[in-house]
Amino acid sequence: MTPDRPCVTLLGAGPGDPELLTVKAVKALRRATVVLVDDLVGDGVLRYVRRSARVVHVGKRGGCASTPQAFIERLMVSEAQRGERVVRVKGGDPFVFGRGGEEADALRAAGVDVVVVNGITAGIAAAASAGVPVTDRRHAPGVAFVTGHVRDGGTEPDWAALARSGLTLVVYMGVARCAAWTGALMAAGLCAETPAAVVQHATLPAARQHLTTLGALAADVQRLRLGSPAIAIVGDVVRLATVGLDDAFAPAWQVAG
Repeated sequence: MTPDRPCVTLLGAGPGDPELLTVKAVKALRRATVVLVDDLVGDGVLRYVRRSARVVHVGKRGGCASTPQAFIERLMVSEAQRGERVVRVKGGDPFVFGRGGEEADALRAAGVDVVVVNGITAGIAAAASAGVPVTDRRHAPGVAFVTGHVRDGGTEPDWAALARSGLTLVVYMGVARCAAWTGALMAAGLCAETPAAVVQHATLPAARQHLTTLGALAADVQRLRLGSPAIAIVGDVVRLATVGLDDAFAPAWQVAG
């Protein structure tokens, strides 16, 4: 970063609970003069923004009307070139399904420096809120973060390869197409009785956690009206869950112990 060049900070606000903000994030918010805020960022995060700062809400949520990405990028560039201390605030981490890479490329192409302030990504926080470690050497050799939402003309994750991998699967933006990707995993050989969990509004007072199986996941999401923002976790690590039943339903693997 060059001292005299315009600069934008891409900041991860974490999964929702403002107490999970990093110290570096709080410092950046307090310095900001222009703040571009995603839809999933709560008011508790914005309390660290100075009153004199200009706050621009640029909604981004799956399944809802969103501010055009090109507009957001142009606004960041123009404000930074005017000398403003611009902070772009995203839920989770800007480089984990947050379009941070796209925005960083657009900013640098316009001659604007980029600083990235990482945040706790929702996939880790959601699993932890249900007592599920996304990695545990007794149950999985690793974890894969994948999206259940594919943009127009985009490529689906290789569900067959993921089914064979033995990895914990953490699926972002997956509730709307839950039947499609769970079906693809089972068609590729992943057992329908594989433990699964879904967490809505992770770390917030309105959070809901539900334990189930891969085969029942899509029906349970619909029955319980679990919507975005939500994270699904699939894999043997879900057996370690300590919370998650929000009704009388208990998956077969839990009953069996």
